[in-house]
Amino acid sequence: MTKKTGKRLNQYVKDYVVFDLETTGLNPETDEIIEISAIRVRMGEAKEEFTTLVNPGKPIPYSATKVNGITDEMVQHAPDLKSALTSFLAFIGNDVLVGHNIHSFDLNFLRRGTGRELEQSITNDYVDTLFLAKGCLPLLPRHRLTDLAEYFHIETKGAHRALNDCVMNRLCFEQMGKLLENAKENSTPGQEIPSCPKCGGILIRRKGKFGDFWGCSSFPSCRYTRNA
Repeated sequence: MTKKTGKRLNQYVKDYVVFDLETTGLNPETDEIIEISAIRVRMGEAKEEFTTLVNPGKPIPYSATKVNGITDEMVQHAPDLKSALTSFLAFIGNDVLVGHNIHSFDLNFLRRGTGRELEQSITNDYVDTLFLAKGCLPLLPRHRLTDLAEYFHIETKGAHRALNDCVMNRLCFEQMGKLLENAKENSTPGQEIPSCPKCGGILIRRKGKFGDFWGCSSFPSCRYTRNA
C-alpha cells in the first residue's frame, strides 16, 4: 500500500468537496469515526451532499455524545466503517478536499480508517480552512469554525454535527475566497498578494466615500488602510 498523501494548498479553489467527521474522541489510534458528511461544490455552488452515521462497533463515550449529540441508539443500524468509507471515497473521487482543522484531525482519522479497513490511502490535495483563516484574519482571537461563521455572519445553529459543519465551512471558505480573489485581482501580476504591515492579514480593495482604498481583511480588529 502506498503511503503517498496529498498536498496542503493554501488557496481558494472553485471545485472541491468540503467534508467533516464526528468521532468518539480525539485519538485516531484508539477512537472511531461515527459520522461522515460531505458536500460536492462546483464553481462555488453546492451540488450534492453525502452523509452517513457510522456504527463504531463499541459504545460511544458520554463525552462524545455531549459534544455531537450522537448516541448508541442512533448508530445501531448504521453501516460499519468499511462500508461508510467505501461510499465516501466514491463520492470524493479525486477532488480537492476542504475542511476545518483537517490537517491535524480529520485526515488522520481517514488515513487510519482507509488503511485499516480498505488498505488504501487518501491522496487528495486539500485545503485546511484553519490555516487559511489564520492568514486571512490573523487578528481574530480564535479561529474555530464557529468563530469564522460568526465573523462572516453565518448561522452556527447545529454545529458539531458533520453535515451542518460542512454547510457552515463551505460558506466560510467562499467568503475567504472572495477576500483572496479581491486581493489577487488588485495586485500586480507575478507579485504576492499584498499584506497588512500592522497584522499580516491580506489587504483587500474597498470602495469608500472618497474613492477606492486598501483595507485590512481583519477589520474591525485591524483598521489599517492605505490609498489605492
